[in-house]
Amino acid sequence: MVTTAARYFPVVVVGAGPVGATAANLLGTYGVATLVVDRETSVVDYPRAIGVDDEALRTLQTVGLADDVLRDAIQNVPLKFFTARGRCLADVRPARQEYGWYRRNVFVQPAAEAVLRAGLKRFPPVEVELGTELRTLTQDADGVTLQLRDANGREQEVRASFVIAADGGRSPIRRQLGVPMEGATHPYKWVVIDCANDPLDAPYTALHGDPRRPYVCAHMPDDYRRWEFMLFPGEDADEMLAPDRVRELLRPHVHDPAAVEVVRARVYTHHSRIAARFVVGRVALAGDAAHLMPPWAGQGLNTGLRDVTNLCWKLAAIVDGAARPVLLDSYEHERRPHAQAMIDLSTTLGRILSAGRGGSAHVRDLLLRGAALAPPLRRWIEEMRFKPMPHYGDGFVAGASTGARAACVGRMLPQPIVEALDGAHLRLDDVLGPGFAIVGFEADPLDGLTPEQLAVLRRLEARVVKVIESRAGERYRGEPCVSPETVVVEDVHNDLRTWSAAHRCRVVLVRPDRYVAAAADRGGIGPELTDLATRFLAALPAPDRGESRSGG
Repeated sequence: MVTTAARYFPVVVVGAGPVGATAANLLGTYGVATLVVDRETSVVDYPRAIGVDDEALRTLQTVGLADDVLRDAIQNVPLKFFTARGRCLADVRPARQEYGWYRRNVFVQPAAEAVLRAGLKRFPPVEVELGTELRTLTQDADGVTLQLRDANGREQEVRASFVIAADGGRSPIRRQLGVPMEGATHPYKWVVIDCANDPLDAPYTALHGDPRRPYVCAHMPDDYRRWEFMLFPGEDADEMLAPDRVRELLRPHVHDPAAVEVVRARVYTHHSRIAARFVVGRVALAGDAAHLMPPWAGQGLNTGLRDVTNLCWKLAAIVDGAARPVLLDSYEHERRPHAQAMIDLSTTLGRILSAGRGGSAHVRDLLLRGAALAPPLRRWIEEMRFKPMPHYGDGFVAGASTGARAACVGRMLPQPIVEALDGAHLRLDDVLGPGFAIVGFEADPLDGLTPEQLAVLRRLEARVVKVIESRAGERYRGEPCVSPETVVVEDVHNDLRTWSAAHRCRVVLVRPDRYVAAAADRGGIGPELTDLATRFLAALPAPDRGESRSGG
């Protein structure tokens, strides 16, 4: 056994699955030197997540990989719910693209993971070591020490300022930290079967509340289909994976089960659990290491991607010296409540789907049929409004301590199509860039700022953007009151005009994760910037006293 001398990285990511690889792509985008380790040498090829939502795609857009992931995906896939008698009660087709992407998209996780890992090659400061296992992790006041061992038995010591534990539901790091998982494990197991050469003409995902055996049937990319069948008490999980039993499960649903090409089959136990803490010292838990949920809302992976989208810009700001370490605490304050809400949604959908034999399934169907007859409730279901959206009321948001927040603060900014001065049509985030942005709606976002407040924006390296209304073909010719550094774009469909009017805000500070950190209507956003700087940012350099902004 040979032990090498310690190396240093600002951030070490343990786990190179989709959550860990996305975290490393974000850190690479922010210019943070990062080490990624995973004990596996290749992508794990067995049934896992198949759904990626609009928020997750917005994250992948930030790191420049959304189009690559969607190349092997099916966008805007309907979700249908069928009663015990096979009647379709709900047809969920959320066509809106409020955040720039469709809400329901089906992908193949191993293919997406390959894209994410390949994307890391774009960033020289990001190193990846596969086949490397974490042995121990210890913390002190200055950082974290990790003892690693590769497949050849070579051991090395690595020092890091921070660690992201994206090492799965059985997270060794979480166990070393002594963080318990709170919640429950569900009594029923499910067998998941993936088949090639899809034998059905059903281009959607279907939840079948059949009390004889509840099941899910989903069309997947590359002509694959997935079935998920609930196992009843007394059914042996290993026995149900035998080829003859797998085909027995498929028999009621396909013309010739013997002709179906079964690619893989596995049995899963579902959990509704959340880590008691998301942050311990300099270590942050993310993805399955932080929370586990049933798959029925398709939000397990997506919730993990929200975690690292929230976490990585904060680590980058701390490492860069722009923010104080206290900013890391806001990760738990913001993400843990929403992860719990997603667990609750997934658990509720599972209970609805798996209503047992006898009267419970009949009562469920009557209730759902009644809901379907009420137009507002039906639209709420069909437009997927039941999905809880994060609303950060405590964390990196202005006015959190006083309650004097605008309605849009702590919520995600919409992402409409905008037109640049050269006539190009872009998604808004491509204009905002990967970092902070200060955005004015028919207003100069720098209006009225003092030198100290302008210094806050410089510390955040915030891009300055002014959005103007669509003027029915009239070309924008510039305004003398707009600063030279301001990027001006036109709101093609006037979506942001409607949004800003509804929330009574003319200027917003947008975080790298696209949530609104501060907002103001009249009088400028200066006090909100001062509030954030006081609570989270490192000491600012003395401003240029001759610099201030006023006017248009």
